[in-house]
Amino acid sequence: MTERVVLAYSGGLDTSVCIGWIAEETGAEVIAVAVDVGQGGEDLDVIRKRALACGAVEAEVADAKDEFAEEYCLPAIKANALYMDRYPLVSALSRPTIVKHLVAAAKKHGATTVAHGCTGKGNDQVRFEAGIASLAPHLNCIAPVRDYAMTRDKAIAFAESKGLPIATTKKSPYSIDQNVFGRAVETGFLEDIWNAPVEDIYDYTQNPAVPREPDEVIITFEKGVPVAIDGKPVTVLQAIQQLNERAGAQGVGRIDMVEDRLVGIKSREVYEAPGAIALITAHQELESVTVERELARYKRQVEQRWTELVYDGLWFSPLKRALDGFINEANEHVSGDIRMILHGGRAVVTGRRSQESLYDFNLATYDTGDTFDQSMSKGFIEIFGMSSKIAAKRDLKQ
Repeated sequence: MTERVVLAYSGGLDTSVCIGWIAEETGAEVIAVAVDVGQGGEDLDVIRKRALACGAVEAEVADAKDEFAEEYCLPAIKANALYMDRYPLVSALSRPTIVKHLVAAAKKHGATTVAHGCTGKGNDQVRFEAGIASLAPHLNCIAPVRDYAMTRDKAIAFAESKGLPIATTKKSPYSIDQNVFGRAVETGFLEDIWNAPVEDIYDYTQNPAVPREPDEVIITFEKGVPVAIDGKPVTVLQAIQQLNERAGAQGVGRIDMVEDRLVGIKSREVYEAPGAIALITAHQELESVTVERELARYKRQVEQRWTELVYDGLWFSPLKRALDGFINEANEHVSGDIRMILHGGRAVVTGRRSQESLYDFNLATYDTGDTFDQSMSKGFIEIFGMSSKIAAKRDLKQ
């Protein structure tokens, strides 16, 4: 029986060439799998037909936008996931979504190997292969660009020699990855970290320096889940899409950073994630109102570890799954409304309300009606500072 390889297929030059390249190098039949996580671009059926025209024996396409939003983006919102306190895991979240569909296709078609188009310098190779190993340890992985030194020049030459139905014109100077949660831009002149980004690299966001009217929005959450925008019910996908449009129009969510890659190098990345940044900002603010102090303090530690695990490609790991349980429990009371002003590249919270609020006006007020017994504070301070006071007396003697 002929070996079968499932290929993560995007429809672009590199993965189109991979179909014939893998067949020649390994003698295997190739099944192409394309997954829609809201990246836009070509119709899925066009992509499926191109894969078949390039030599795939089977081609599958999956509309995974809702799945991606609810099962991958939502946990990141609940975790306030910002790698290095800035990056909302745009690419890192889409990879396990794709991996799940690749493994399902491998099982369905009796494939022994999964292939992807990643290079040997990035994080995505780890995310694909560690994810596949976690879901299907018996599957092999190959990466033609990495394993067979498939340079772009070689890919273009291969496509032209085989008459593949794919454009082989000069590539954009940037490497771009996008989905509904955001957009990542790298390489080209951005590799010189002194060079400022130019306006034409952006697509999800408008220039925040251009004067325009502010946009006020109210986001409603139930147990950490965004369920309404301005009082109108939304799915998680719709919440992201609507805020991509509204926050993006105000230039919210632009990030320019030098990032610590898992493989040990630093990389300059420019991100656009208007919906993600607006939702995480709102969620963090609602947590500040509804989550008890000690739980909130500990959750911040868990958030950082959760984010690092996801960034490093360990979505399906035991620790990540265990931390999911903690994060879901911590979101039990994160329900209510957050009002924000979207303007000038920022999402600024201006109001909070919740039936689950721990904010007590009568305890917090400095006016008449204050129910906080200030006379208790003196004794509390004496006991709270006692160990430090005793240590200070010893240190002064020495």
